Amino acid sequence: MTALRRFLLVCALVLPAVPMPAAATVAAEFDVRDYGATGNGSTYDDDAIDQAITAASAAPGGVVVFPPGRYRSRTIHLKSNITLRIDGGATILAAGSGMDAPEPNPYDDYQDYGHSHFHNSLMWGSGVTDVHITGAGTVDGDGNLITGNPSSGQADKALTLTECSDISLTGITFRRGGHFAALVNGCHDVVIDHLTTVRSSSGVRDGINLINSWNVTVSDSRIEAGDDALVFKSDFALGHTYTSQNVRVRDTVVYSHENNALQFGSETCGDFRDFRFERITVLGAGKAGIGIVSMDGAIIEDIHYENVTLTRTTSPLFFKIGERRRCPGSPPAGRIRNITLTGVTGTGLTAPVVTGTVGASDYTSTMTGTPAVDIGPGITLTDVDLRVPGGHPASEATRVPGEFPTTYPPRDYGPRPSFGYWIRHATGVTLNGETRFDDNDNRPAVIVDDSSNVVLTGVVAQRGSGSAYDVGFSGVTGYAVRGSSNTAGGALRVRAVNSTPVPGNPVTRYAEAESGVITEPMRVWSDPAASGGSYVSVTAGHNSKSAAPSTGWTTLPFDVSDAGTFSVWARVIAPTTSDDSFWVRSGTGTWTGWNNIPLGTAWHWARLPVTYDLAAGPRSLTFAYREDGARLDRVAISSDPAFTPADGSPNLDHLDVATPT
Repeated sequence: MTALRRFLLVCALVLPAVPMPAAATVAAEFDVRDYGATGNGSTYDDDAIDQAITAASAAPGGVVVFPPGRYRSRTIHLKSNITLRIDGGATILAAGSGMDAPEPNPYDDYQDYGHSHFHNSLMWGSGVTDVHITGAGTVDGDGNLITGNPSSGQADKALTLTECSDISLTGITFRRGGHFAALVNGCHDVVIDHLTTVRSSSGVRDGINLINSWNVTVSDSRIEAGDDALVFKSDFALGHTYTSQNVRVRDTVVYSHENNALQFGSETCGDFRDFRFERITVLGAGKAGIGIVSMDGAIIEDIHYENVTLTRTTSPLFFKIGERRRCPGSPPAGRIRNITLTGVTGTGLTAPVVTGTVGASDYTSTMTGTPAVDIGPGITLTDVDLRVPGGHPASEATRVPGEFPTTYPPRDYGPRPSFGYWIRHATGVTLNGETRFDDNDNRPAVIVDDSSNVVLTGVVAQRGSGSAYDVGFSGVTGYAVRGSSNTAGGALRVRAVNSTPVPGNPVTRYAEAESGVITEPMRVWSDPAASGGSYVSVTAGHNSKSAAPSTGWTTLPFDVSDAGTFSVWARVIAPTTSDDSFWVRSGTGTWTGWNNIPLGTAWHWARLPVTYDLAAGPRSLTFAYREDGARLDRVAISSDPAFTPADGSPNLDHLDVATPT
């Protein structure tokens, strides 16, 4: 044995083994051309595409690659554990015939034909998981996808996904998508990012319909359509519904040429909660820029819009509870409540196209329930500044629009009696912001009918040269106009008929969380940065995400001197998305899961997504643990719409808490 070999052998025996870095896993690629696709724009390539999908799914996790070319296709059948990568210069083109037939659906009486059938699509997948469509390429209906009811061999959707999970649509462009560019029903954990839908003069109707879906993120996209652009619905096409929740839309441009831009409904069999819209640009809407309608019994709540810009929208805001009852059991009117809009601006608010379904060029922002069911409470508009077209006569101020319980277009109500906001059958509404017009308008700025607890605070309203008053209340129990003025700085002229002001005075209370009645495993912890040097949190390892725990609370009893609608704030630390929630309830009422608290590793104030209507007298507020890293320092409640909590505020208005046990 040579000296070198002896040296190497000794090293191998003496020196510890050094692990080699693991090789990065590279997903197998399956080029559709290898399976016979031509990409010549005329030969049907769908058989080859389906074969590549089958091979990629069996890998699993394979990537189906579409190199540059034009792939004419009949229906493509999606399977689990695949990625479709449509490269730049590649286009999947819909065939004009030979598409899958629509499957039978015993529940198709509850929604339109297009919502009821899924297989008559350019691409569809049912019950699939881990499906991703990405790339810089295009999916194009090529004028062959029908916007109405298709005939035999025709399709009306570019992409349909039902009861699926772990889905992403990134980078691609949809053109001429038919009735729907993408119809997603009963799916969860969906990511839509840098996606574009393109409207052409024909062959396009809705953009993206997210139906009965949850855990959804839409970001950095441009959604444009002739009909509804980005819409959230809950129909009965699956034979059941899911609660639509935990949806986030941000940094996205939305444009509907003839109908709604951001819309809930009209199909509303199931409930909606916990939606957040941030940094949204609405370039046009022939109906509503921001629309929420509950027509079929749904509860729509905990919906929040922040930093939204509106232009060319016929009706900037349109919120309505109706009673169409187009769901099993003919459900009664639903609810719309706990809706906030913050930092919303609107200019150039006229219809993009004044034809067909649009109606007139502009309609006043509207909130209306039914004679039996109020919209609200918790409808709060903060820094909402709208500049409307104006130009309407004073004679329209006496109009009394009909009820229209079974229909939902804004045009049904005709001209409203006010130019800024028309509110009817509502409770717990707070308005803040500026309302102006381009051309002199002699209607009042705000009209409120048959409502309760409606407060204008910090409102600036332009005054028409021939208007008789600025704000009108009729049949309103509890109204207030605080800190508001016209654009010249004068007080707003208020006309109240059969109405009463908000009784008593606004009530504000602060309290330390550690001063409540605390039960294990919730405990008091020390922190010099916390108010009073202490805070409350659960011990590590305790999580109760599906329901409030039976113990592990801090309960704060307090007295309310005057009844009102109370908002709640908490000074918190929420370090991560896995440590950002509590359960909260008033008295012995229903628990609310306060999830997605704004993150931060330093103490900061956050507002709960619900409000509580409290009568005068002894009351209590309870916080229970949900995730073990969330910390609770201080609590504030207030019935003053203009209230903002502040660090260092004295506890002179404390919560009259009991001694902890």
